[in-house]
Amino acid sequence: MKKLIIKCLFIITLTFPAVLEMYAQAIGIQMGSMRKMMPEGMPAVIAKLKELGITEIEGGGGRSMDRAAFRKLVEDNGLKIIATGGGSFENLQNKDSIQKIISNAKALGAQYVICYWIPHDGDNFTYANMQKAVEVFNSAGKTLKENGLSFCYHPHGYEFREYAEGKGTLFEYMMDKTNPEYVNFQMDVFWIKNPGQDPVALLKKYPTRWKMLHLKDRRIGTPNNPNGRQDVETNVVLGTGDVGIAEVVKTAKQLGIKHYFIEDESSRALEQVPQHVAFLKSLDK
Repeated sequence: MKKLIIKCLFIITLTFPAVLEMYAQAIGIQMGSMRKMMPEGMPAVIAKLKELGITEIEGGGGRSMDRAAFRKLVEDNGLKIIATGGGSFENLQNKDSIQKIISNAKALGAQYVICYWIPHDGDNFTYANMQKAVEVFNSAGKTLKENGLSFCYHPHGYEFREYAEGKGTLFEYMMDKTNPEYVNFQMDVFWIKNPGQDPVALLKKYPTRWKMLHLKDRRIGTPNNPNGRQDVETNVVLGTGDVGIAEVVKTAKQLGIKHYFIEDESSRALEQVPQHVAFLKSLDK
């Protein structure tokens, strides 16, 4: 019996760190949130992120630093670059430019390439725009997968308009027509809330398609709009707005989503980032 107890304790000791890692909340940041600190230099920015307990980054590089030096700086401070932007939508259509996207992502050590916008005329986002996007995303996503990378699109809200009476929204069309082997999604919870959608409901409706979140809260009383635009000053401290961040994060964790990036586009971003981090850490208590 004594030997059995010792053996069990030994197994628990070995597995406990892995269990902690499984349930620990990795906190990431979209690097644009630190733009006001950039004049101090990237080493100061990364040191600040480390001090705050941030461990994951979404971003395209180290400004004046070359990619190799930036990656080394990040990794030497215990952080990791998870995702990077793919440049413009047009870059995804061109064989030469998509090879540059692949090279950039690999140089940074990123796993995901993100597209943030589908071009369209003003507020007139059409069925034809979405048909083109589906074609481009499926093709680019296939190429990226063949090169060991994963592709995600980041909706901004204009995708939720109906494309034909009774047939649903352009967003639903995109979900139906993109191949999940090649195309998945990054949910910016602010931009899902902004056109009047429910982030939690959409997480549950498409539980395997969301691979990461942008966490951004919206000032209570902000009017919805379907055009992918909003005053940046409506970005408020996580947990104080109308998005319902705590329930979003709870649901995302239950679905096994691993990556959560703080994004703050307001003029107060640098002051608010530590408060965002504190709120997210409070959810683990």
